[in-house]
Amino acid sequence: MADVPLLTALHGAADRADAVTVDGRSCSYADLLGAAGAVARRVAGTEAFAVRATASLETVAAVVGGLLAGVPVVPLAPDAGPAEREHILRDSGAATVPVDFAERADFTPAAATAPGGTRYGGAALVLYTSGTTGPPKGVLLSRAAIAADLDALAQAWQWTADDTLVHGLPLFHVHGLVLGVLGALRTGSRLVHTGRPTPAAYAAAGGSLYFGVPTVWHRVVRDEAAARALAGARLLVSGSAPLPAPVFRDLRALTGHAPVERYGMTETLITVSARAAGERAPGAVGAVLPGIATRIADAADGVGELQVKGPTLFDGYLGRPEATAASYTEDGWFRTGDVAAVDADGTHRIVGRASTDLIKSGGYRIGAGEVENALLDHPAVREAAVVGAPHPDLGQQVVAYVVAEGVSAAELTDFVAARLSVHKRPRTVRFLAELPRNAMGKPQKRLLPPV
Repeated sequence: MADVPLLTALHGAADRADAVTVDGRSCSYADLLGAAGAVARRVAGTEAFAVRATASLETVAAVVGGLLAGVPVVPLAPDAGPAEREHILRDSGAATVPVDFAERADFTPAAATAPGGTRYGGAALVLYTSGTTGPPKGVLLSRAAIAADLDALAQAWQWTADDTLVHGLPLFHVHGLVLGVLGALRTGSRLVHTGRPTPAAYAAAGGSLYFGVPTVWHRVVRDEAAARALAGARLLVSGSAPLPAPVFRDLRALTGHAPVERYGMTETLITVSARAAGERAPGAVGAVLPGIATRIADAADGVGELQVKGPTLFDGYLGRPEATAASYTEDGWFRTGDVAAVDADGTHRIVGRASTDLIKSGGYRIGAGEVENALLDHPAVREAAVVGAPHPDLGQQVVAYVVAEGVSAAELTDFVAARLSVHKRPRTVRFLAELPRNAMGKPQKRLLPPV
C-alpha cells in the first residue's frame, strides 16, 4: 500500500529551489514530485522495478516514484559486475526502469496500486546484502520500518528542517539512500549530495549535519583545511563500519566535534546510536533507539552475540523463508552475527563479526577491533585489519595486516603489547599496499591473503 506520509516534508513542508541537490544539480520538492509522478505512472501496477542507483536526481525520483506507486524499488549498484547484476535481477524478478528527470506527471496514489499478495509483501525497498556469506539476498524493508527508524534518528540526532544534510554516499545502501535521502525528505532538511565524498566537497557544502563512513572521515582528517572547514557544522555522523579511534580523535581535534557513531544492518536499519546531546567516545556506538531492545547472547566476560528486537526490522529475505527463519532465535530475537558488549549505562561497543572479529587465543577472547585501534595509534600505520588464524597450541593466533612504512613487524608487536594485554599482541604481521574494501569502505577480511 502506498504510504505518502513517509515523505512528510516532500508533501507538506515549505519548498525551495534547492531543496535537493545531487552532484551539482538542484531541484525543488515540486520538481521532484513531478519527476517521481512520471516514474509512478510508468510502474504502477507492477510487482517491483529496479533502477541503476547512480548519484543523481534520477535515482531520487525513481525511489520516490516507487513510494508514490506503492511498488518496491530494487536499487542496483552502478558499478556492479555482470554476474552480480544478473543475480539481483534474476533473484528479484524486477526489470530495470529508465528515468528521465525532465519528465513530469501528476500522480495520486491509490489505496493500493501494486498487485496484492505478491511475494514482496508490503516492502518499499528491496536492498541486497553484500554477499559475504553467499549470493546476495534481497532484504525486504517496509515503509513502517523506515518511518520508525527515521523518526528515532531524528530524535537522537536532533535532526530538523533547519538542518542541511551533506553526504556523498552510495544510493543503493541504507546509509546513503534510507538515511541520506529519505531521511531528508521526511525531516525537511535540505539535502546536498556531493556526488563523491571528497574532503573538498564536504568542506565546500556548508552543511550542519554530515554523514560519512570511516574511509571518508579518514580522508577528511588527512586534509586539515577541509577538516577545519567543518567546524561550523552541528553534527558529524559516522557509520557502516567501526570508526578507528585515531580518526575519532583527529576529527574532534580539527573540527571541534566528537563524531556520533551508530550501529545497524540492512536487515535491522539503525538500532543503536550515540546522541547529539550525549557523551561520545571512540569505539562506542551509543544506546538503543526508542522502541528497540537488545541483548547479549552466550556472553563470556560480558562479550557475546548482539541480538535485537524492534519496529525497524526487515520483513524477511525475498524468496528465502528458510534463511529468514534461521536469522531469528526461537524466542524471536534477530541474530546480528556481531559481537558486542554493553556497559552498565547502556552504551554498546561492537567488537566485530563473530565469524572474523572474535579471536579465541589461548583461552582468551580477543576483539579484533581493539587490536586494530592499537595498531592505528602508531604514526607509521595508515590501515590495519586483524584476524584470527589457526594455531596448533593457542587455537587461534592474532594476525595483523597493515599498510605502513618505516616500521618493522617486531616494533608493531611490541607497540601493541605495551598498550594492551600482552596476549592481544599480533604474533604475525603482514605488510600490504592496501586493504581490500567494498563500496562502503569496509575492509573485506575474507579477501586478505593467507597467512
